[in-house]
Amino acid sequence: MGVSDDYLGYALERLGVIGPVSSKRMFGGAGIYSGGVCFALVADDTLYLKVDDSNRDDYVSAGARAFSPFGTYSMSYYELPADVLDDDAMLAEWAGRSIAAAGRGSARGRKKAGTKKTT
Repeated sequence: MGVSDDYLGYALERLGVIGPVSSKRMFGGAGIYSGGVCFALVADDTLYLKVDDSNRDDYVSAGARAFSPFGTYSMSYYELPADVLDDDAMLAEWAGRSIAAAGRGSARGRKKAGTKKTT
């Protein structure tokens, strides 16, 4: 699982249609952030966006692959279809929905962490 500088730059440039984005390299790939929320991943020079029940069907209907870094376990990220990546309006819509999905996931994580009892 690797990420070339050229592809990461391209992904960041394309995702710039939604506003400022940044990346952080990790685990051989890169996370892409908007407003402090990780909503996309780049691995093996492929762009994956965050999904949940609100947008997963769009990816499945488009025949997109789930991000499965170890072959058997799928994470909540799906490959972004090429036609979406090439269309500014579609990209902005799909990325916005992924940011919202990532935000919901972060809120659930914070809520669970907040209910943890400490002694």
